[in-house]
Amino acid sequence: MNDSSLSHTRWNCEYHIVFIPKYRRKVMYGEVRKSVGGILRKISEMYGVEVIEGHVMVDHVHMLVSIPPKVAVSTFMGQLKGKSALMIFDKYPRFRTKGDRHFWATGYYVCTVGARDEETVKKYIREQAEYDKNEDPR
Repeated sequence: MNDSSLSHTRWNCEYHIVFIPKYRRKVMYGEVRKSVGGILRKISEMYGVEVIEGHVMVDHVHMLVSIPPKVAVSTFMGQLKGKSALMIFDKYPRFRTKGDRHFWATGYYVCTVGARDEETVKKYIREQAEYDKNEDPR
Protein backbone atom coordinates (compact mmCIF):
# COMPACT_ATOMS: atom_id res chain seq x y z
CA MET A 1 0.00 0.00 0.00
CA ASN A 2 1.68 3.19 -1.17
CA ASP A 3 0.94 6.74 -0.18
CA SER A 4 0.47 9.17 -3.04
CA SER A 5 0.89 12.90 -2.82
CA LEU A 6 -0.50 16.16 -4.07
CA SER A 7 1.32 19.45 -3.54
CA HIS A 8 0.52 19.63 0.20
CA THR A 9 -1.12 16.30 0.91
CA ARG A 10 -0.08 12.68 1.43
CA TRP A 11 -2.97 10.30 0.82
CA ASN A 12 -4.05 6.71 0.39
CA CYS A 13 -7.76 6.52 -0.48
CA GLU A 14 -8.75 3.14 -1.88
CA TYR A 15 -12.30 2.02 -2.61
CA HIS A 16 -13.98 -1.21 -3.67
CA ILE A 17 -16.75 -0.29 -6.12
CA VAL A 18 -19.40 -2.55 -7.65
CA PHE A 19 -22.01 -1.46 -10.20
CA ILE A 20 -24.40 -3.13 -12.63
CA PRO A 21 -25.99 -2.56 -16.04
CA LYS A 22 -29.60 -1.38 -15.97
CA TYR A 23 -31.98 -4.26 -15.17
CA ARG A 24 -28.84 -6.32 -14.42
CA ARG A 25 -28.78 -7.36 -18.08
CA LYS A 26 -26.23 -10.04 -18.88
CA VAL A 27 -24.60 -8.25 -21.79
CA MET A 28 -20.90 -7.93 -20.98
CA TYR A 29 -19.14 -10.93 -22.46
CA GLY A 30 -16.55 -11.55 -25.18
CA GLU A 31 -15.53 -8.46 -27.11
CA VAL A 32 -17.93 -6.20 -25.18
CA ARG A 33 -16.37 -7.26 -21.88
CA LYS A 34 -12.85 -6.33 -23.02
CA SER A 35 -14.09 -3.09 -24.54
CA VAL A 36 -15.98 -2.03 -21.39
CA GLY A 37 -12.89 -2.75 -19.28
CA GLY A 38 -10.77 -0.57 -21.55
CA ILE A 39 -13.34 2.24 -21.53
CA LEU A 40 -13.54 2.23 -17.71
CA ARG A 41 -9.73 2.31 -17.37
CA LYS A 42 -9.47 5.15 -19.91
CA ILE A 43 -12.05 7.31 -18.10
CA SER A 44 -10.45 6.54 -14.73
CA GLU A 45 -7.10 7.78 -16.01
CA MET A 46 -8.73 11.01 -17.20
CA TYR A 47 -9.68 11.75 -13.57
CA GLY A 48 -6.35 10.71 -12.08
CA VAL A 49 -7.89 7.56 -10.61
CA GLU A 50 -5.69 4.46 -10.49
CA VAL A 51 -7.43 1.14 -11.16
CA ILE A 52 -5.59 -1.27 -8.85
CA GLU A 53 -7.73 -4.27 -9.70
CA GLY A 54 -10.79 -4.61 -11.88
CA HIS A 55 -12.98 -7.25 -13.39
CA VAL A 56 -15.93 -6.98 -15.76
CA MET A 57 -18.41 -9.78 -15.15
CA VAL A 58 -21.36 -10.68 -17.40
CA ASP A 59 -23.79 -8.62 -15.30
CA HIS A 60 -21.66 -6.43 -13.00
CA VAL A 61 -18.29 -4.71 -12.58
CA HIS A 62 -15.84 -4.86 -9.64
CA MET A 63 -13.16 -2.20 -9.31
CA LEU A 64 -10.54 -1.54 -6.63
CA VAL A 65 -9.51 2.06 -7.23
CA SER A 66 -7.35 4.72 -5.65
CA ILE A 67 -9.14 8.08 -5.89
CA PRO A 68 -7.36 11.35 -5.02
CA PRO A 69 -8.98 13.23 -2.11
CA LYS A 70 -9.74 16.20 -4.37
CA VAL A 71 -12.18 14.00 -6.34
CA ALA A 72 -15.39 12.93 -4.58
CA VAL A 73 -16.32 9.27 -5.06
CA SER A 74 -19.84 10.27 -6.13
CA THR A 75 -18.48 12.73 -8.72
CA PHE A 76 -16.10 10.14 -10.10
CA MET A 77 -18.84 7.48 -10.32
CA GLY A 78 -21.23 9.89 -12.04
CA GLN A 79 -18.61 10.75 -14.63
CA LEU A 80 -17.45 7.14 -15.03
CA LYS A 81 -20.94 5.74 -15.58
CA GLY A 82 -22.15 8.67 -17.70
CA LYS A 83 -19.18 8.87 -20.06
CA SER A 84 -18.78 5.12 -20.33
CA ALA A 85 -22.47 4.70 -21.25
CA LEU A 86 -22.08 7.18 -24.11
CA MET A 87 -18.90 5.46 -25.31
CA ILE A 88 -20.54 2.03 -25.10
CA PHE A 89 -23.58 3.26 -27.07
CA ASP A 90 -21.29 4.74 -29.74
CA LYS A 91 -19.41 1.46 -30.10
CA TYR A 92 -22.42 -0.88 -29.66
CA PRO A 93 -25.63 0.82 -30.87
CA ARG A 94 -27.64 -2.35 -30.20
CA PHE A 95 -27.57 -1.53 -26.46
CA ARG A 96 -29.35 1.77 -27.02
CA THR A 97 -33.11 1.55 -26.67
CA LYS A 98 -35.47 4.16 -28.05
CA GLY A 99 -35.30 7.26 -25.84
CA ASP A 100 -33.16 5.54 -23.20
CA ARG A 101 -29.57 6.76 -22.82
CA HIS A 102 -28.85 4.73 -19.67
CA PHE A 103 -26.60 1.70 -19.77
CA TRP A 104 -25.86 1.48 -16.04
CA ALA A 105 -28.31 1.16 -13.15
CA THR A 106 -28.68 4.24 -10.96
CA GLY A 107 -26.83 3.11 -7.83
CA TYR A 108 -23.54 1.50 -6.96
CA TYR A 109 -21.81 -0.11 -3.97
CA VAL A 110 -18.70 1.45 -2.48
CA CYS A 111 -16.61 0.75 0.60
CA THR A 112 -13.25 1.97 1.78
CA VAL A 113 -10.34 -0.43 1.84
CA GLY A 114 -7.81 -0.37 4.68
CA ALA A 115 -4.22 -1.61 4.74
CA ARG A 116 -5.15 -5.12 5.91
CA ASP A 117 -8.15 -5.40 3.62
CA GLU A 118 -6.47 -4.63 0.28
CA GLU A 119 -5.19 -8.15 -0.42
CA THR A 120 -8.53 -9.64 0.63
CA VAL A 121 -10.42 -7.39 -1.79
CA LYS A 122 -7.96 -8.09 -4.63
CA LYS A 123 -8.36 -11.84 -4.05
CA TYR A 124 -12.16 -11.52 -3.94
CA ILE A 125 -12.26 -9.61 -7.24
CA ARG A 126 -9.96 -12.14 -8.94
CA GLU A 127 -11.94 -15.12 -7.65
CA GLN A 128 -15.33 -13.57 -8.50
CA ALA A 129 -15.02 -14.82 -12.08
CA GLU A 130 -14.59 -18.41 -10.90
CA TYR A 131 -17.51 -18.08 -8.49
CA ASP A 132 -19.77 -16.74 -11.24
CA LYS A 133 -18.82 -19.63 -13.55
CA ASN A 134 -20.00 -22.07 -10.89
CA GLU A 135 -23.26 -20.18 -10.39
CA ASP A 136 -24.08 -19.60 -14.09
CA PRO A 137 -22.57 -22.42 -16.20
CA ARG A 138 -23.05 -21.01 -19.72
